Amino acid sequence: MSELSRREFAKLIAVASVASGVPQTPTTGRTIGIQVGAVSFVDEGVESVLDRFQRDANINALFIATFSYGRGIAGRQVPGQPLPDHGKQEYDAAFHGGNFASTHGNYYQHTSLKKIAAPDHPGFDVLASVLPQAQSRRMKVFCWYEDVFRGDLEGIEPLQEVTLSGKKAGTLCFHNPEVQGFWQALTEDYLRSYPVDGVMWGSERQGPFGHAIGAAHGGGRANPLEVTCFCDFCKREAKARGIEVQRAVEGYTRLAALVRDSRTANRPTDGSFVSFWRLLVKYPEILAWEKLWNDGQKSTYANIYQLSKSIRPDIRVGWHIWHNNSFSPFYRAEQDYAEFRQYSDFLKVVMYNNCGGPRLVSFVDSVSRTIFGDFPPEAVLDLTYKMQNYREATLTDLPRKGLSADYVERETRRAVAGVSSPSPAAKALSTPKIWPGIDIDIPTGKDEKKTEPQDVREAVRAALGAGADGVILSRKYSEMRLANLRAAGEALRA
Repeated sequence: MSELSRREFAKLIAVASVASGVPQTPTTGRTIGIQVGAVSFVDEGVESVLDRFQRDANINALFIATFSYGRGIAGRQVPGQPLPDHGKQEYDAAFHGGNFASTHGNYYQHTSLKKIAAPDHPGFDVLASVLPQAQSRRMKVFCWYEDVFRGDLEGIEPLQEVTLSGKKAGTLCFHNPEVQGFWQALTEDYLRSYPVDGVMWGSERQGPFGHAIGAAHGGGRANPLEVTCFCDFCKREAKARGIEVQRAVEGYTRLAALVRDSRTANRPTDGSFVSFWRLLVKYPEILAWEKLWNDGQKSTYANIYQLSKSIRPDIRVGWHIWHNNSFSPFYRAEQDYAEFRQYSDFLKVVMYNNCGGPRLVSFVDSVSRTIFGDFPPEAVLDLTYKMQNYREATLTDLPRKGLSADYVERETRRAVAGVSSPSPAAKALSTPKIWPGIDIDIPTGKDEKKTEPQDVREAVRAALGAGADGVILSRKYSEMRLANLRAAGEALRA
């Protein structure tokens, strides 16, 4: 079926469904989205899932996990976590991931990564199956794809990043033309093969400096010798910028040694922060390499945006902004909302407040053993609150309490203000919509905060009350309890 005939077919379905009484999501002017994977439609049926979304939560936009090799947005509940009260009551232990729509090979001529079809649901094309019914209900459909891969894929080895220690990483290098070619191919495939309304891409990664010092939740496990990327493509780009590659390697090697010493409580004579700062002064190549990495990631945003608009100017293109934005001041500094105006129609800024408490504790624990090793963890938490402009529970109470709706409100206001205050170069550009990501039942550890209906109601109200243009219920429907999904609808109707 050609692109034109697909569009005409969808219009005919929409007209017919209105006449026949198919439920229609009311137009509110706000985008009320939900992230959902193929497995939910396979397990529960497309019509049943869409009925529930409209009835229980006033959903008018589907963010379908079309490509991922990770369980964060695809597959059933994470094994070991409580199963929700819908869907098959079993784990998908054999989850593989990949492209859950059809892969049209003619688009993948400029990348070695071609065999990406997800084997999880043979014969099920999630876009072809969901689009007609979604369009008949006036529900928008977005392709939601993320930067998460497996190491056993055919053709992936030439695309992988290279660590400081010279090993292949599980991540792909943004300065590798074939990697850019892959994201271009996947985007073009979606936009030319299906009449979708938009795309959202996510990359929960940071540059080598933030990675080395463990500036992320879960960062305490990061090996500073495994930071990326030092492949030939990155070295070539560095030389073109006048960066001395060998000095960058030497600087990061010394940074790794300093991190290892700090984690073993071998406090430097002049203290942790002074020693880290001294290293940055001696080796400015450390931050130059950090910028090089970040520029590669930003070029991926720009390339996806420009390609999408060249195919369909009306398509909506946006990005998932990693939760680390709420914790690390280093990562936050690199997420310039005004700069996003150049290549964004919307931003899904992660504001997961329930799991945010345990994640914040993990971040504090990590950096209080590296760059902020001069301070006790409680002081590092206080410093983080001051730098990030919100204040929540104590270090002891955070895992159990999570973060509050006040945190969601403050982060929403900051994002709205950020995209509304353009840089001089972006004044003529439109203002991206802010659709905060709202946490519903994202897994946490034993005795840690679990989502309750009141949490969802308060978070949704806080986001919309702070000026958000909508919300996206996250991470995935297959881990959400129905009472919490209904709470989102209750907040919207109220």
